Amino acid sequence: MRLTVVGCSGSYPGPDSPASCYLVQADHRGRTYSLVMDLGNGALGALQRYVDLAEVDAVALSHLHVDHCIDLTSYYVVRTYRPEGPLPALPVYAPAGASARVAAASGFSDCSGVDKVFDFHEWEPEHPLRLGPFTVTSTRVSHPVDAYAMRIEQDGRALVYSGDSGPSSALAALARNADLFVCEAAFLEGEDNPPDMHLTGGDAGRHAARGDVRRLLLTHIPPWHDANQALGEARSEFSGPVELARPGAVHTV
Repeated sequence: MRLTVVGCSGSYPGPDSPASCYLVQADHRGRTYSLVMDLGNGALGALQRYVDLAEVDAVALSHLHVDHCIDLTSYYVVRTYRPEGPLPALPVYAPAGASARVAAASGFSDCSGVDKVFDFHEWEPEHPLRLGPFTVTSTRVSHPVDAYAMRIEQDGRALVYSGDSGPSSALAALARNADLFVCEAAFLEGEDNPPDMHLTGGDAGRHAARGDVRRLLLTHIPPWHDANQALGEARSEFSGPVELARPGAVHTV
């Protein structure tokens, strides 16, 4: 499978990247299946560089903070009012309340319109589901709102995405033996960081080491932080390959 980093800026869009959005693709039944993980601020525009918006097969939301889900409101407009006609309801896997979140952000008084455009499904942690060529397993992680990490498996390979999480034994377990671990590193070591919210680069490295992952990709670093500092922290804790997520980068898993 192929992972394209659409947006990787932490907490808000940066000057060089939208907020969180990742495109996972693989061949399936004679075509390319496209799964979008998260759709944060500014991501829908950049996503069009890599896939036709009418060709997306499913969306998976880690949680309902703006920097991970808000561009679903713009996607509603695309799928409803495109000149060629409305598109079929798109499967969206998300925490409870996603429909109401999108409806409220769109200024609607109820969810009826949104529910015609998106087919919402609530995550069932630890229960694998089949999406095209992928087996997707979610687990609840540590964050101020209901939040989930995801493990995407295909043909014996595994990609794990942390979403937003503080230190979490469940996250390390989900990442066990992953070929690529896409892990947030929004905090820096040595600062008075709030508990149960985000990881530091060192935390990301420790989770990668505990999970015995093969590669670590650091993401969700806010523009106000030095990404190279997070990279150094991770490398001090994890001996495997570590990179920074970059918009437009494609990683083969």
